[in-house]
Amino acid sequence: MNIECIQDAILYKISKKGMEDLFLKIPQLETFFRKKMEGAFASFQKRILASLAQPAKKRYLAFITTYPNIEQSVKNYHIASYLGITTESLSRIRRENAKK
Repeated sequence: MNIECIQDAILYKISKKGMEDLFLKIPQLETFFRKKMEGAFASFQKRILASLAQPAKKRYLAFITTYPNIEQSVKNYHIASYLGITTESLSRIRRENAKK
């Protein structure tokens, strides 16, 4: 697995065995992580379905609504990649959106 951070971050690593031991010691932690994983999976599914069903402009508008300040800290090519479009398409959508 490769993880690329676009901002400074702290990454923690735990083995599967270590995680299982932790869950046995603290059962509430297992519930917490399961709920977090379910939420992440639901968000991932929503993103995939949106990318299949919505035009690029609508995906962009939903993106900036969900993450209103992210454009100041994330490079355009990362945003374009996330949306499944080219950087040129992203620039065009932004220009059209700015005219309104």
